[in-house]
Amino acid sequence: MPTDCISYQKSGYFSKLIRDYLDQKTELHSLYNHFPTLENFEKQIIEKQANFDNNNRIPLVDTLKKQYLNIEISDSTKQNIELLALQNTFTITTGHQLNLFSGPLYFLYKIISTINLTKELKSKYPTYNFVPIYWMATEDHDFEEINYFNFKGKKFRWNKESTGPVGRLSTEGLAEFCEIYAAELGSGTNAGFLKNLFEEAYLKHGNLADATRFLANSLFADYGLVILDADEKHLKRVFIPYIKEELEKQISFKTVQKTIEQLKEYTVQVNPREINLFYIEDNLRERIIFENDKYFVNNTKISFSKEEILKLLESNPEKFSPNVIMRPLYQEVILPNLCYIGGGGEIAYWLELKSFFDSVKITFPIILVRNSVLLNTEKQAKKADNLGLSWADLFTKPENLVNTTTHKLSVFPIDLTPQKETLEKQFEYLYELAQQTDKSFSGAVKAQEVKQKKGLENLEKRLLKAQKRKLDDELQRITNLQCELFPNKSLQERQTNFSEFYLQKGEQLIPLLIQKLKPLETNFNIITI
Repeated sequence: MPTDCISYQKSGYFSKLIRDYLDQKTELHSLYNHFPTLENFEKQIIEKQANFDNNNRIPLVDTLKKQYLNIEISDSTKQNIELLALQNTFTITTGHQLNLFSGPLYFLYKIISTINLTKELKSKYPTYNFVPIYWMATEDHDFEEINYFNFKGKKFRWNKESTGPVGRLSTEGLAEFCEIYAAELGSGTNAGFLKNLFEEAYLKHGNLADATRFLANSLFADYGLVILDADEKHLKRVFIPYIKEELEKQISFKTVQKTIEQLKEYTVQVNPREINLFYIEDNLRERIIFENDKYFVNNTKISFSKEEILKLLESNPEKFSPNVIMRPLYQEVILPNLCYIGGGGEIAYWLELKSFFDSVKITFPIILVRNSVLLNTEKQAKKADNLGLSWADLFTKPENLVNTTTHKLSVFPIDLTPQKETLEKQFEYLYELAQQTDKSFSGAVKAQEVKQKKGLENLEKRLLKAQKRKLDDELQRITNLQCELFPNKSLQERQTNFSEFYLQKGEQLIPLLIQKLKPLETNFNIITI
């Protein structure tokens, strides 16, 4: 079965909002700036140039240099950091949580989409520089979302207590976890690389932010990826005016609420708080709430007057952390960014934010749905061919696939439509008779019609079940193949860790993905490895 692709809209795995966005439905036009096409980036460059404060490049470059001090840095990444000081340099950004050992496969796809888009833009607009940024979500506090990964059907979970920002979380205690995982990897060159990568990242770095930076840098440094931890005082200082405005005026709540009203026919991804900021310390990240003319830190005894909290903001901006509504603004204030690349859920919440960006006069970036991939082996592709399945078949829901295949394999039609049509004609005649006699006969005809139609429908269902039993062996092979490709009836990229495929493909895996993925094409890529 050849390498193929399916449009996002037809894959069955994207929400109505994302499908309508990709189809550029008129009713959504006011929710974004420019649709992601190569030509539209010229407009985005001009707007960002006019709007971005180039003084913000200084703390950005200084912060990155400091964060890379204790890590081996490639020439291309070092050059990209230096280029960020120049006014003709722009960024393409993706963000991701600090999932243990990168979490699910789409971690790779996000970053590769970002790297490949910078290459396309440099080719199209050679007078500008474009730097791929991985924004580490170091300030998130939901450790339960990131403390595990799946490998060969098993869940490897790091059992540890965490209440503060995850980037500051100590990696102490992962040695035993590493031994268990290493035993599952087995032996061989690729297994050895993965064992060493895990050990170097998590046993030789003191916190989760440093470990994740090392991991991502090890995988992508040759492609010039720049990794940013924005949980940093000098960067937060740049953001002070926007934090202050949020504390005093709550603009984000008002503007995002109005946008949500426009999205009534869709599922809303996130709802704003009245204040979309957290207060953070090493072991604490809690919402800031304004009540009775005072600011309170939720679930604590900490409180501030207006004067006190504004004084704290000036002296310690690092104690303020943006939530999902404010974080995109923080990103666009400190980065000369043109485009954010994310999954469907992320793009859905970005579509709530444009009116907020407009109100604070910050250019809204182009928002791009990241590449999605289904990896399969040659053996799996051959199985699909032998079973007469297309990739479109395998993307259908399991029950639909079984039913469709049963109909296709059956030597006779599992469809009693001709019998139903004959029945309809018989009852037409009986209704004509009913017009010529007592009304009670008409009721009897109606009751009998309902009963017999229902009887045929039940027979049709039982016939389908009987054929499923008869074709069980072949249907089971189809079901098994689909389960291999869609573990837990979900997308592979949302379940499986990259290490499972690195064991097979080794150091060729990332170059293969770099070669295959085209970020501006809205197709689900199916790649045989």
